[in-house]
Amino acid sequence: MDISNRKIFSTLNPRNVWIPIILGLAIAVLLFMSDDQVSWENLGILFQPARLFPLLIAFLVIISRDAGYIYRIRTLTGERLSWKSSFYVIILWEFSSAVTPSVVGGTAVAVFILMKEGIPFGRALAFVMLTAILDNLFFVLFAPLVLWLSQGDVFSGIPDNIFDRGLPFFFWLSYSLIALYTLVMSWALLFHPRGFKWFLLKMTTLRWLRRFRIKANQQGDEMIIASQELRGKPLDYWLKIICATIFVWVARYLMLNSVMAAYVDLSWGQHLLTFGKQLIMWIVMLISPTREVAERRSSFFSSFFNRF
Repeated sequence: MDISNRKIFSTLNPRNVWIPIILGLAIAVLLFMSDDQVSWENLGILFQPARLFPLLIAFLVIISRDAGYIYRIRTLTGERLSWKSSFYVIILWEFSSAVTPSVVGGTAVAVFILMKEGIPFGRALAFVMLTAILDNLFFVLFAPLVLWLSQGDVFSGIPDNIFDRGLPFFFWLSYSLIALYTLVMSWALLFHPRGFKWFLLKMTTLRWLRRFRIKANQQGDEMIIASQELRGKPLDYWLKIICATIFVWVARYLMLNSVMAAYVDLSWGQHLLTFGKQLIMWIVMLISPTREVAERRSSFFSSFFNRF
């Protein structure tokens, strides 16, 4: 894992925030302009006077979400971090996640931040890996629950002519990959890290994978170090961090519900549907590199405006 000071500080440069903002706004505008289902009448609802109380709720939800993250990281570290240090860690971690794709170096940044707060490398790596597993576990457990409660309505309002296989196919494909990744990482981190390292080294004996052998050996060693740090944790430790994970993700998605409620009246069923569509969309977005899937995302967003 590359956690060199130069690379990390380059990632945490505040000037980097303008790149995702500009790209995000440009892509959002292009997607809405290219979607026939979105009209200025639909978007005009955003310029109507908003109700104050739901906006206050949205603000409180944001604060609660960050407070949940702060509580989780402090609990994860066994309260080795003070509340002030936990606050700084979460703010920098959220910033790095916003400006840097996780595949580029989000994990390295998080480990670096924890190490700067006095957490040894092995423990910092274990905590970061565990947060990733817990976050994925939330999707694995709650996505089927949302589908069951909504009776499949989370897929409604989406045209079927964009993809022949339809959105449910890509949802279940992405969900299966997330579930498999979570299962493998949980097994490797919590139960059998040496077996995981053996598997990586065995895979890299193949001719077309040999160039990854050094990296695989490093990843295996890091998994063993991280696993050793999590051995023997009491039950209340796991219950606290699991509950905190559920809380922060529910709060993250309830923010949109609160903002929408500031402009339109939503029933409890519509609140559940909005929450469920966000969860399903997030899972689908994890494997959507093509233009066709991006178009489906746009239709997914526009279904909110057409419905209300």
